[in-house]
Amino acid sequence: MRTLCASTLIGEFFVIGFASLVAMRLGDLSATTVWTVGGVAMALCLLLCGVLTRPGALHLGWALQIGLIASGLVVPAMFFLGALFAGLWWASIHFGRKIDEAKARFAAGADTA
Repeated sequence: MRTLCASTLIGEFFVIGFASLVAMRLGDLSATTVWTVGGVAMALCLLLCGVLTRPGALHLGWALQIGLIASGLVVPAMFFLGALFAGLWWASIHFGRKIDEAKARFAAGADTA
């Protein structure tokens, strides 16, 4: 699960960076505001990659997804991209757990052989 979730977060890191560039042109926000909010979100993506196995990390990831969708208020395309990444986040968790369970079953079967 960790690998799939981390891959999603790295993708979000780049999308947030590009969305911040667009927000500077589209919105009435100052560059300082845009890069403070965007920089914190990008740092959160990287931080979450390192702590995905800790309790609460997945919930923080969901909060990041909600924030990404809400950023559509400034950059309208982010409504779509945020929903897309929320779907990817769900799929990363769902299928990542299935993969982890399959690996555990395989390892248990290899130990008995």
